[in-house]
Amino acid sequence: MNRRRNGLRFEDRARSYLERRGLSLLSQNFYGRRGEIDLIMRDGDRICFIEVKYRKSIAYGGAANAIPAAKRRRIVDTALYYLATHADTRRLAPRFDALLIQQNPDGREDFNWIKNAFYAE
Repeated sequence: MNRRRNGLRFEDRARSYLERRGLSLLSQNFYGRRGEIDLIMRDGDRICFIEVKYRKSIAYGGAANAIPAAKRRRIVDTALYYLATHADTRRLAPRFDALLIQQNPDGREDFNWIKNAFYAE
């Protein structure tokens, strides 16, 4: 399975996980000039820009270490572009989350949803 298709599969799992927790999908794989946001979802009066990371192994820090500062800046820039082009979402407070999917040695997958994983600086 190619890398992109595999990424989409885990983004779909992440979306389902978050929808079961009450979030509603606004956009998936939103592209702007500076980057891409995996999931944009509404959580009550918040608009959530969500980075999905999957890691098969905990080597090199696992999924939690996979969102470096440069990637966070691109996500924030793309989120600002999304808000500028979608007037209906401007009244919602933005939040930057991460959904980390980590495969355990027994093959099970753990989902770790980190609200406010980082902030727009």
